[in-house]
Amino acid sequence: MTTLCAAPEFESQISLYAAGSTILRKAVDGVAQQKLNIRIAPGTWSIQEIVVHMIDSDLAATHRMRRIAAEEMPLLVSYDEDAFIARLAAENTDIAEALDLFDANRTFTARWLRTLESSAFSRSGIHTQRGKVTLGEVLAIYTHHLEHHLVFIEGKRKALAV
Repeated sequence: MTTLCAAPEFESQISLYAAGSTILRKAVDGVAQQKLNIRIAPGTWSIQEIVVHMIDSDLAATHRMRRIAAEEMPLLVSYDEDAFIARLAAENTDIAEALDLFDANRTFTARWLRTLESSAFSRSGIHTQRGKVTLGEVLAIYTHHLEHHLVFIEGKRKALAV
């Protein structure tokens, strides 16, 4: 289903954001289950932990974007990503289910972003670490966030020879 964007100047950014689920799926395609949870060095995350982190961060991002669009200057609380990985059993996550959730969230978020008028992308919230951020900035941050972690996945694939 193709949805016309109410804010056409943001369509390319929304499309790039939406394409992230396909890109993440391709990035881990072909990695054997027994290699998904290997940490290639102390203090680093495994490929699976990166995928789970992407879900954690995307769910937070969707919530932040919706709050900015709906509320007046909401407070956007940060979270401890390392604690999420350390304490929420990322290594036991079903990778296919994780990728499906990431895809569903990106599809859902892109669809409703396309319903917003241009002015919504200028609305702001206050992030507890970044300070004042607009909806447009949060969209760009989370599009780049995936690109940032794809570099790590590729490096881990090379180190693991997969």
